[in-house]
Amino acid sequence: MADLIEIIEKGKYMMYPLMACSVISIAVVIDRFFAFNRYHRIDNRSLRARVLDHFWRGDTESAALLCAKTPGPISAVLLAGLQAFVRNRDRGSKAPATVQVKEAMDDYTVHAVSAVEKRLAILSTIGSAAPLMGMTGTVTGMIVAFDYMVSMSSSAEGKELIAKGISEALITTAAGLIIALIAVLPWNFFTAKADAVELEIEETKTQFVDTVAEFESTLDEEEPPA
Repeated sequence: MADLIEIIEKGKYMMYPLMACSVISIAVVIDRFFAFNRYHRIDNRSLRARVLDHFWRGDTESAALLCAKTPGPISAVLLAGLQAFVRNRDRGSKAPATVQVKEAMDDYTVHAVSAVEKRLAILSTIGSAAPLMGMTGTVTGMIVAFDYMVSMSSSAEGKELIAKGISEALITTAAGLIIALIAVLPWNFFTAKADAVELEIEETKTQFVDTVAEFESTLDEEEPPA
């Protein structure tokens, strides 16, 4: 701990925003790790099968209740589709419910994906900004070193101050690159996870809309001719 404080002091002023970035990055990584861990604990295949089974039996209330009790973006998007189907049915609309169901699920997908990608922009920003902060520290440190080199390079004290300026420049550069790695590598990992969830949402939407269309076609076949 003492060594870390000493390194921060040697790096001077740019080390403080860099350390703040590192703390924020670690906090976001921990938060997103547990969030995606919760997502992947949910058996979405089983959820979809049970929801569609309830739906085919005409028990939309049980299907909606199952979605409401299951956390996660898949169940939320399915619930939006079920609610749109029920609204269309209760209004007695002659228009196919597939259009309303698809629109409702598309609209809610935006919110679901946003929740999945929550705080990932922070990691992306820090991954881009940290090296720039490190380079800024490099430039300011080298400016100080050259100033001392011009004014008092011949004295022992001047050489020591020059070395301190160069040390400041190297420390901030290294810190910026390390912090960028702390942010960028998890960002890539979590982005891939978010893309997988988004793909599963799209598959769920397609499956449910197709099921609604098939369900309505069976009802039309069962209706006696006027």
